Amino acid sequence: MSPLRRFGGESAQARVRRDALLEGVWRAAPSLVATGVWGIVTGVAMVNSGLTPLQAAGMSLLVFAGSAQLAALPLMAAQAPIWVVLLTALVINLRFVIFSAALYPHLKHLPLLRRALLGYVTADFSFAVGMARWNNVPAEQHGAPEHIAFLIGAAASTWIVWQTTSLAGVALGAQIPTAWALDFVTVVSLIALTLPMISGRPALIGVVTSGVVAVLAAPLPLRLGLVVAVIAGMAAAMAADIALEKS
Repeated sequence: MSPLRRFGGESAQARVRRDALLEGVWRAAPSLVATGVWGIVTGVAMVNSGLTPLQAAGMSLLVFAGSAQLAALPLMAAQAPIWVVLLTALVINLRFVIFSAALYPHLKHLPLLRRALLGYVTADFSFAVGMARWNNVPAEQHGAPEHIAFLIGAAASTWIVWQTTSLAGVALGAQIPTAWALDFVTVVSLIALTLPMISGRPALIGVVTSGVVAVLAAPLPLRLGLVVAVIAGMAAAMAADIALEKS
């Protein structure tokens, strides 16, 4: 007989993992409304940019990066050079390199395939709540199964909501009038997702720097001002973090 204590046929360890997974879903819940709105807007934008419903659905499932998608779609519609499209998407998604570096110490014991799947479904908010949980427990517990289950709960719920609403936006497509000002809705949903993740002076400095540079560099062609703003914000945040560590 297993040494683990049983609860109605369920092991104590399994119950802990299940509770942690549900807690992850609960912690991600406040962001899911904004994620859903953003998903619908992105789905509509993909179809209105000239993609077929099948292409749009494939982009949603394969890319799973709303900010990069919304930045790349107008460039694709304007037939911008492919290097500009790829560079824009790459720069916007550079933050995932930072996410990977932060998560690696906690997930390095997992098989490569499982790490890859977790990397695919982990988005900004799920990363933030996952790291917040790990920061509140001793370092030796960071790779514990219940903490990984928590991350899966937060990430998987975000992925499900995003894909469902994005595909709904693809199905609606051109039926949504342009007078509905979806660009404004996108900005509001992004603000709702971003504000809870601004923690600490380096992050705040990076956000302010990106915002200022984005406004100043807006006249640049092919939306290259966005690329410049992202790079400037990351550089400012890293410089501020280094300066604070030395002080």
